[in-house]
Amino acid sequence: MQFGKTWKMVPKPLRQLIVLVIGLTLIILGGLLIVLPGPFTLPFVIAGLVVLAAEFVWAERILERAKHHAKKADPRKLFKKKPPHENS
Repeated sequence: MQFGKTWKMVPKPLRQLIVLVIGLTLIILGGLLIVLPGPFTLPFVIAGLVVLAAEFVWAERILERAKHHAKKADPRKLFKKKPPHENS
């Protein structure tokens, strides 16, 4: 609880700058892990959005949209094998 009070005492432009740097760093790291060998790409991107949503409304909207699309995704369909095509 003490951290929240201290965080709110920091001037808003400085808070936004700190949040922007941390959030974008996490998102860029997640993006780099797509091409570089490494585990867990998506959690870094989501964590970056969560950090950004703490101070920015636009990031909160993107996070809500991502949650909405994640609820619609059915993991069983992602790994379902398609039947082989028969050549006639």
